[in-house]
Amino acid sequence: MKAAFKLIRAIFHLLRGIWIVKTRFSRSTSSERASHVERWSAQLLAIFGIQLKVLGAPIQNGLLVANHISWLDNVAIHAAHFCRFVAKSDIKAWPLIGYLTAQTGMLFIERASRRDAHRVVARIAKRLQAGDCVAVFPEGTTGEGLELLPFHANMIQSAIDADSKVQPVALQFIDTVSGKQSFAPCFVGDDTLLQSVWRTLRSSSITVVIQFGESQMHGGRDRRVWANDLRQTIHTMLKTQSAS
Repeated sequence: MKAAFKLIRAIFHLLRGIWIVKTRFSRSTSSERASHVERWSAQLLAIFGIQLKVLGAPIQNGLLVANHISWLDNVAIHAAHFCRFVAKSDIKAWPLIGYLTAQTGMLFIERASRRDAHRVVARIAKRLQAGDCVAVFPEGTTGEGLELLPFHANMIQSAIDADSKVQPVALQFIDTVSGKQSFAPCFVGDDTLLQSVWRTLRSSSITVVIQFGESQMHGGRDRRVWANDLRQTIHTMLKTQSAS
């Protein structure tokens, strides 16, 4: 019953998000729109009963590179700091969420198309040069969070092209009571979005920990070397979080 009540609240909150976009975004500055997204995202986490713990400080402009666990990753990062996300085009078809993400500046990519990847890399570089903050998940898909998947280097090229800094970001969902990793928000394998949402709603003690690492420049590294270095940095950050 409690989970069902949270689900109803979440649906109304999604509808409220659409109302905010339709009635306020057109007359808001970019800073005001960012504040709307941050507040709305923090409120959605609260509705799900998820606490937010932020370690470190996010960069104001540049490329955020994060590990990928759940459909909630975007919401959690937005609650800490507004940015433009790069995500698979399938999300556009998700009820309500697809519309909201499109209106908040998400950059969609057709994962199966190499030509589209080049297009998105160019768009990211352009946004970085304009002073935006853009976030990518170079694993390309979600995992349970136990081990990092290999990092695809394509999106890292955008930071090289724009001569932009990159900030590694480590995400982890933990059980607030036990301190152990929570798998409730995971969205992997045969999971459907509804199954993942329902598991999350039924969990009563989740904390999402977001650690913003030290930003870095490419320093002459090519995209593959830099992607591997970023992967190792995030791996170390996650291990440090687990040990603390």
